[in-house]
Amino acid sequence: MPSRNAQQEKEVLQWVEGVMGEPLPKGDFGEILKDGVLLCKLMNKIQPGSVKKFKEKGPAFLLMENVQSFLAAAKKYGVPDEEVFQTPDLFEARNLSQVALCLFSLGRATQKHPEFTGPQIGPKMATKNERNFSDEQIRQGRDATIGLQSGTNVGASQAGLGGMGNTRHM
Repeated sequence: MPSRNAQQEKEVLQWVEGVMGEPLPKGDFGEILKDGVLLCKLMNKIQPGSVKKFKEKGPAFLLMENVQSFLAAAKKYGVPDEEVFQTPDLFEARNLSQVALCLFSLGRATQKHPEFTGPQIGPKMATKNERNFSDEQIRQGRDATIGLQSGTNVGASQAGLGGMGNTRHM
């Protein structure tokens, strides 16, 4: 389990605050997100209607369902499975760095959705850069010899080493 990165957690919370358009409650990263209510609201802000129902208050198992609903919506939105956290990672604070990774990934996924006009987080997503070479260009590249591709032996000599078994004198 990777160690927590306070700077990343702060950056994620600032992004969430920017998307939500309202200040977040004060407190620790895990405590703010624990019940899943903020995560469900965030997902609905990014993609309206993606989390149909969620509980604001209630026993732990109902609040854990909020987190499950968020995770399902995030996967559907485009967050890769390997970057999604498990409910206990957040609810029991087992792996909060994975929670931060998931939210970073959600922020990156918003770049693929032109309907989202909110703030960005993380690096810009790469776009496909396909190249089409003609058969002639491929043949030229394959058959060409690049200078010094085969190496060189200029300056390589055993002069001054003496005979076999002798040590080098400095």
